[in-house]
Amino acid sequence: MPSSRTDRANAVRALAMDAVEKAKSGHPGAPMGLADLAEVLWREVLRHNPSNPHWWNRDRLVMSNGHGSMLLYAVLHLTGYDVSLDDLRAFRQLHSKTAGHPEYGICPGIETTTGPLGQGLANGVGMALAESLLAREFNRDGLPVVDHRTWVLAGDGCMMEGVTHEAASLAGTLGLGKLACLYDDNGISIDGETRHWHTEDVAARFEAYGWHVVRDVDGHDPDSVREALAAAVEEDGRPTLICCRTVIGFGAPAKQGTAAAHGAALGAGEVAATRRRLNWGFPPFEIPREVYRDWDMRPEGAVLEGEWADLLERYREAFPELAEEFERRMGGTLPAGWRQRLLAYAAQAQSAGTPIETRKASQACLDVLGPSIPELLGGSADLTGSNGTQWSGAGWLHEGGRYLNFGVREFGMTAIANGIALHGGLIPYSGTFLVFMEYARNAVRLAALMGIRNVLVYTHDSVGLGEDGPTHQPVEQLTNLRTTPNLSLWRPCDAVETAYAWAAALARTNGPTALALTR
Repeated sequence: MPSSRTDRANAVRALAMDAVEKAKSGHPGAPMGLADLAEVLWREVLRHNPSNPHWWNRDRLVMSNGHGSMLLYAVLHLTGYDVSLDDLRAFRQLHSKTAGHPEYGICPGIETTTGPLGQGLANGVGMALAESLLAREFNRDGLPVVDHRTWVLAGDGCMMEGVTHEAASLAGTLGLGKLACLYDDNGISIDGETRHWHTEDVAARFEAYGWHVVRDVDGHDPDSVREALAAAVEEDGRPTLICCRTVIGFGAPAKQGTAAAHGAALGAGEVAATRRRLNWGFPPFEIPREVYRDWDMRPEGAVLEGEWADLLERYREAFPELAEEFERRMGGTLPAGWRQRLLAYAAQAQSAGTPIETRKASQACLDVLGPSIPELLGGSADLTGSNGTQWSGAGWLHEGGRYLNFGVREFGMTAIANGIALHGGLIPYSGTFLVFMEYARNAVRLAALMGIRNVLVYTHDSVGLGEDGPTHQPVEQLTNLRTTPNLSLWRPCDAVETAYAWAAALARTNGPTALALTR
């Protein structure tokens, strides 16, 4: 006999509150409030294969409000990923897969490290942008080998952070139709009711960005959620914001709808009362067999991946050279010859012996690298000429080229580039002045924490910037970068060292690289 939709959602709630209760710390409120939405999204809409979390054409799911990580862990466990009950029991413990906030590379099914609010949405923009660019490059009529969506869960806190404004504005301008953000508008944050400090019309703001907005979705009504998700799938010219009203800590009789459900264990008495209210008569961490059966997405995931594998085989037969290039990109292998061409430039520069600013040497390197590495995708925070980040013939992205105008959005730019790197198939680099690294600092830190390849081009590395004055003079920024674990920093003195710095940055696959370049 099939389980009920209510029982499937309550299984998520029970696992979330049990894990938080066992850890005596965590955030039960968001997972309990989002359980009904998650049941529809993961079982009916999301295209994924729990048996192969790295299936390349899977939908990407990002939880920007990463404090609600038990929602992800509970759903990953139920749908069949390699996340066991013992992993859930070890929530927030040292060396556990199930960290307090989602950590990329630690737990299967986690697409990006989130927790500093808002950055997950910006990562999602990068993932959706990567999908759209790769689809533009590789898809052929009847053979869409790149065809997946990016889904982002975000809360009130994410919407207050400035990085979501930067990223959402650019996403609307770029028309990323395969991006959807599910806004968990529960009106509660750590300090209490957000109506005292967060009163703008978020839906109107996103409409102004150029997003398709679905308002007033009842996050506890599966039919309302299903209809909203369908509207997002049907919209192909704009990203979609789905505004979901939910009750934080849904089911907890004394704490639901309050800040008491946000960031602390409910307590044994409230957990017991919640079980009674939800009619959930099972001990902690026990899930009925029929609930497991109906949550299991491995059979359907295998079918989805198998269909795509068949599609890819037809693609190989029709376009063998394109398929070879596509599979090289998917595998993350750089094309042959790029390093030799770059070092040939270095030898030529050394032979010439003419002093050159390292930002100009960097642009000369890009003139070699751009044509040699087709997955290289560059951009600047509105300082293209000053940073020297556009190689000859790159072309503007909005005109079909490979160079992206990020606008004056240093933080959003770096977090979006992180998303591009996480998606795969493209290698991002981005530019700004060294002193403005401070705007992007937390995204730089997360790139290092995740160990992803993101090249950070920082120019005007000098206290002697003349008339620009002290606001543009980097002093402490180099120390900041040097003390960041797993960040590689290069400060080349000439064209030869600049070329070797670029070679090292592109060859490095386990962390970001910053290039500090002179004006």
